[in-house]
Amino acid sequence: MANSTKRSSKVRAVGIAGGREVVLSGTPRTLGVRLLALTRKKVTAEMRIKPLHINRGGRVNGGAIMAFADVLGAARTVANLKPGYRTGTLESKTNFFAAGVGPALSAVSIPLHIGRTTMVWQTTIRNPDGRIVAIVTQTQIVIPARSNAN
Repeated sequence: MANSTKRSSKVRAVGIAGGREVVLSGTPRTLGVRLLALTRKKVTAEMRIKPLHINRGGRVNGGAIMAFADVLGAARTVANLKPGYRTGTLESKTNFFAAGVGPALSAVSIPLHIGRTTMVWQTTIRNPDGRIVAIVTQTQIVIPARSNAN
């Protein structure tokens, strides 16, 4: 197997440091996500709009909006993980209310549920004028990390 496709056995940070690590990783960087504030109960961020975000109608692509919210839900979950646990998205539902426009979208993600095996986050994404573009509700599973023997 090529090195680029191997799973990393590196122990990943959890807590606030781990949440920051999520937002600074590959996909969020590619999307242009910029973390503004991160606590265990709330995250705020913005996504600078680039040509790669725009659909053929000249608005922000819905998938880019959903990916933005997914990053924030993941960061929030990791910020709340105990050492030795990992997470993944179980379900994500998006309601769109307006077309996304630049120069940047802003988002706030808050918890609806922080449990032992699942966490549910609600992310509200807004245009620069404050208009709500979308509300994304995301469920993350919390599971023990795989040991190196697995």
